[in-house]
Amino acid sequence: MFSKGDKTKDVATPRICDVVWHDGEFIAWNDARVHVMSHVLHYGSSIFEGIRCYATKQGPAIFRLKEHLQRFLNSAKIYRMDHTWTLDQLCEASVDLVGRSGLEQCYIRPILFRSLDEARPAFGVNPFPNPLACYIGAWDWGKYLGDEAIEKGVDVCVSTWNRLTPNSMPAMAKSGANYMNSQLIKMEALLNGFAEGIALDDRGYVSEGSGENIFTVSNDMVLTPPLSSSILAGITRDSVIQICHELGITVKERSIQRAALYVADEAFFSGTAAEITPIRSVDRITVGKGGRGPITEKIQKAFFEITKGERTAPGDWLTYVKTSKVSPADGNGSRPGATTNVGVSNRTAEPVMKFQAVGRGIE
Repeated sequence: MFSKGDKTKDVATPRICDVVWHDGEFIAWNDARVHVMSHVLHYGSSIFEGIRCYATKQGPAIFRLKEHLQRFLNSAKIYRMDHTWTLDQLCEASVDLVGRSGLEQCYIRPILFRSLDEARPAFGVNPFPNPLACYIGAWDWGKYLGDEAIEKGVDVCVSTWNRLTPNSMPAMAKSGANYMNSQLIKMEALLNGFAEGIALDDRGYVSEGSGENIFTVSNDMVLTPPLSSSILAGITRDSVIQICHELGITVKERSIQRAALYVADEAFFSGTAAEITPIRSVDRITVGKGGRGPITEKIQKAFFEITKGERTAPGDWLTYVKTSKVSPADGNGSRPGATTNVGVSNRTAEPVMKFQAVGRGIE
């Protein structure tokens, strides 16, 4: 991370894909611009996703692409953002973007937001008169909480800011507005010398980090807060749960008291950006022996073997950019076991690219 005197960014951004997918077309990164009076800038009316693409021996592979984009569509539905994009179209656009980027590994950011109709501008809270805009960008993003954090862990605090109550803002939607709460948690932690903050829910139980789900380990049992604790239903969180099942590790969703963080044998964050990051202390109280514990290491090892394409995943978790097939989606998301040829739209006279999700059917 960085010192209190250098708070400008988490990690360096070494490479950015020079094109952005925008409403069905690829445009230059520098042309991806939003009017200053757009609804999203004034009222936070956006939903988005974060998806990692990993470097493998078979080329770039996007991790759980369909699950992320299905959550993207779910978030849009919750916020009544009626659009025409399908799951398959968004998957194709993401794969095409990675192919055009030349990046072996990257972070993919789809975003849908309420823009501005310049011919008939509307400036009120009412979002319906404003048109929607959909973009997908990509960049090479390193370890979110620092390269050393994966092995040594991070020091965190319990935030004075609580997560939103379930009937105030929908925690299950990944919306830009929710992340103002996350920013308060993150800034407070950084200014007090911690790498990250942990928020409690409205009842005082552990919820999640500013941008990560959380797990604890006690007596060889892995615990994680339930959806009722105002958490985002993390894709990486779900991956950890499935990996635990594969490894024969007992994992349960359970309300976690703040004090349980201090006496846990191990604790770790999960998330697209954070991946699997150990927690070595909470509120300056050492967790376990301080650092990465044996169960965290076992889960982490399996996770990174899967993302490198070296281990069979519990489901169709990797979409290889350079291969030729994709499992089509049904009305509710991915359909395990089915494959068909689906070409990516060719809007710039480049070769049509096709892709495939590999692994076993999602359980």
